[in-house]
Amino acid sequence: MIGTLTLCDVAHQLGVHVTNFATGCIFHYDDAIGKPENVPRDENLISTAGPQSVFTEEDQANFGGSYYSLTKGYVENMLRAYDNVLTLRVRMPIDADVCGNKRNFIYKIAHYDRVVNIPNSMTVLDELLPYSVELAVRGKAGIYNFCNPGAISHGQVLDLYREWIDPEKTWTYFSLEEQSKVITAARSNNELDCSKLWKEFPQMRPIRDSLIEFVYRPSQTEKSKLAMEKKRQVAEADAKVAVDA
Repeated sequence: MIGTLTLCDVAHQLGVHVTNFATGCIFHYDDAIGKPENVPRDENLISTAGPQSVFTEEDQANFGGSYYSLTKGYVENMLRAYDNVLTLRVRMPIDADVCGNKRNFIYKIAHYDRVVNIPNSMTVLDELLPYSVELAVRGKAGIYNFCNPGAISHGQVLDLYREWIDPEKTWTYFSLEEQSKVITAARSNNELDCSKLWKEFPQMRPIRDSLIEFVYRPSQTEKSKLAMEKKRQVAEADAKVAVDA
């Protein structure tokens, strides 16, 4: 908190723009939306349940399950006073190196035996990082939910991993209550409303499309290519049998 505020304050005195890569892990689904895994979504995995199911840039933090999230929520609110600071709420950042980067969100969950299966907003860095530079060039300030539109569950991410990376990947699910017994700090789960960022960059892809285009397709393995080709051949054979019948 102190370091961030000092930097932004000095920059303000000097008339310097600051881009602050912050976090969206300061929110947690509340009782208003019921079970987030049951929230209705459109073909882009964007909630259609209304404004109570997503968090906007105007919302203030409601999650303090870890010291990290608690202090990030405090400092974000203080930075609202600065007209030279652009705060970008990043969530579960993902780059294309899903097989080698151990800090990559997908690498992490692909090496877990069990995952929770709650839809979350996520940030595909290969697509969104250039937008951060453009926002600074445009002189934008204030808060932006810096995620791809929509929310995707861990299971859906792993489904894509199995399709594009490792056809033999398996996993099981466990509840938040079960997860709390094996982690030291609580994890936030939420969907951030990305319409403000989408308006600035209408070409931005929804989360599932972005994962395929910028993460999975560039990282596709030979094992996956062979499995896809085999599946295609089987589908063609089945179609031919159906036509002949």
